[in-house]
Amino acid sequence: MKLSLPDDSVPVKEMFERFFTTEATPARVRAAEPNGFDADLWRELIALDAPFMRLSEAAGGGGMSLFDTCLMMEQAGRRLAPAPLAESVVAMRILGEIGGETAREWIEKVRSGETVLALALQPTQPGRAQLVPGGAVAQAVLTFDGTQVAIEIPNAALAAPSTLGGAAIGVFKPGEGKILPLSGNADAAAIFAAGIEEWKLLTSAALIGMSREVLGMAAAYACERIAFGAPIGTYQGISHPLANDIVDADGAEMLLWKTLHDIAAGAPEAAAEISGLFWWASRTATSSVAHGLHTFGGYGLTNEYDLQLYHRRAKAWALVLGDPKQELIRAGRRRYLGQAASLPDAGLVDLDFSPPQGGKELADETRALFKKILDPQKHHLFEQNFESHDWEVHRAMGAAGLLYPNWPEKWGGRGADADSTRASLAVWQEVGYAGLPRSTTAMIGHIVQQFGTPELQDEVLLRMGRGEISACLGYTEPSGGSDAFAAKTRAVRDGDDWVINGQKMFTSGAEYASYVIMITRTDPDAPKHKGITIFLVPLDHPGIEIHPVHTFMDERTNATFYADVRIPDRYRMGPVNAGAKVLAAALSLEHGGGYFHKYIIDMEEAALAWAREEMRDGKPAIEDSDVLARLAKARIEADVGEGLSAKAMWTRLAGEKDLAFGPASKVFATEAFISNAADLMDLTAPYSLLRGKEGLSVIEKGYRHATATTIYGGSSEVMRSQVAERRLGMPRSRG
Repeated sequence: MKLSLPDDSVPVKEMFERFFTTEATPARVRAAEPNGFDADLWRELIALDAPFMRLSEAAGGGGMSLFDTCLMMEQAGRRLAPAPLAESVVAMRILGEIGGETAREWIEKVRSGETVLALALQPTQPGRAQLVPGGAVAQAVLTFDGTQVAIEIPNAALAAPSTLGGAAIGVFKPGEGKILPLSGNADAAAIFAAGIEEWKLLTSAALIGMSREVLGMAAAYACERIAFGAPIGTYQGISHPLANDIVDADGAEMLLWKTLHDIAAGAPEAAAEISGLFWWASRTATSSVAHGLHTFGGYGLTNEYDLQLYHRRAKAWALVLGDPKQELIRAGRRRYLGQAASLPDAGLVDLDFSPPQGGKELADETRALFKKILDPQKHHLFEQNFESHDWEVHRAMGAAGLLYPNWPEKWGGRGADADSTRASLAVWQEVGYAGLPRSTTAMIGHIVQQFGTPELQDEVLLRMGRGEISACLGYTEPSGGSDAFAAKTRAVRDGDDWVINGQKMFTSGAEYASYVIMITRTDPDAPKHKGITIFLVPLDHPGIEIHPVHTFMDERTNATFYADVRIPDRYRMGPVNAGAKVLAAALSLEHGGGYFHKYIIDMEEAALAWAREEMRDGKPAIEDSDVLARLAKARIEADVGEGLSAKAMWTRLAGEKDLAFGPASKVFATEAFISNAADLMDLTAPYSLLRGKEGLSVIEKGYRHATATTIYGGSSEVMRSQVAERRLGMPRSRG
């Protein structure tokens, strides 16, 4: 796995960041209106050889990778660069690949700095006009009529109508000018088609940069603008939409990087990913500028503020290709119907999305033990609930040191490195044994190792490691919901003991557990974040009752009651009234969207199988555009969720600054799980109503299971607040 910006690409990003920040200022963007072209900026780009980045070295260009060119376009998008850069990069590459004297002549004409060669994004038909970005300032248009690639020189300058967002759009009527056929390469049609795919990638990168920039502007304004005595960024109605958008924008970048990686690797899904990326990037830009403008309020509407510049271009830059939903449908055709596409050569893409490959030996050992002890008829495999827990399996894994492989041997682990631990635990999901008590106990055990007294560590850690006991979470209270710091359960000091009274809700796994990690209030007069203390409470003490609570997800959770429960001080973790630090460490271990995207893929695959068999209007449902779009949307959002999860994992592995990537992954994946489960239920109705273990039942089960995922492990609201605060630098929006 490698998801950092490659070392060789850092100077490229920094150079164009400096250039566009200095040269594509808001003043110059405004001055370039209404057509959206700055001739001086264009000549500066020519001097940098920017339009020739993708032209091969043999043809006199830079021979740059598609990855580095996308970095340039992201910076161009951030500053709304008023020049037809994406179109020119693609046009120059097409000319260079086709070759021939005419192509070479026009490359040099563009290099002179006084010529613009526009790119017709749609196949041309004589007399049928189309809008061409850059056409208003171009001396010629590069075209493809379905058979021949050519340069057409209009008899007069193209009409330049007023448009939403610049882009120097010209009205081009093919066949009215001088046509110069390009015949150097027999595969010219494929080269041109690949160029259009490259344009989608470059424009997607620009839209990602645009989205991130406007969200940064909105977040900064929300920190400064005071309303009702507080910065407006403290209000979740402002901060949460911006948090959603930055998660989507970061997900778009991961999707872009994954698409470039897959093009370079020749992956069969790459063509579908290009179309899906373009749809996602355009959708994200539209949402980002809308919420950014809303944050600025009436000021965002004025010409003096920059928001209106972004708001108009977020739509205009994408829509020159047409309705982005057509790309969503095209993604479906490519992925599910095998529609062919010509793809550009990506060049070097120094990224790796594969999970770390180390630890094969421990993974093989884990797999072998599971094969020996698991019985598919007995152990409820692939069920994500505590009821699938089996003590025989748990103890066998503990005896082998495979419950918590990274724990020290003295506490029942193997002292395994991170790669070996990850590889071993991945086998649990592979074989379908949930082992949920293992997951909660692993987290609690880490907290005991970090904050527990030596006496407490001696009492519980080895027994946990051996699989003899488990522990559960006692966070939520009936009146507090996801606000863990609002705990009312009281712990009062009585000599060397503490006396606990209160109630916890949703204490899942308590029926198996020997201990519960509990948030208590030890100073009711202190601010709620400063008056809590964390204990690990033995569940066999007098005064504790565990009452089952059953959910419509076919799961059992619990309500637990504590009446005058007396425990020694050794069960306290961390200082008195300083439980916030302990709780923060505990919650950080929960955050992540790790596997929810896999549930979306399972549902999508079930719906796909249905669509291949179901008939609509006399033909298979899979041929219906709406069906293709909805299946493609589910898969795209699963890919975004997977990318965000990979980003969170890589950040931890590489020791990079964590800007709430775990919470971002969690909030996106769970919300996407809910929305896609509901939509796929609708799509495949009425058969999706049937419960069971085969076919569409995975969608029905997903629909029920998805509902709670935005609640446990940290609610979406809490996750969004963390993203707003840590990723966007906004003020705290929680009490």
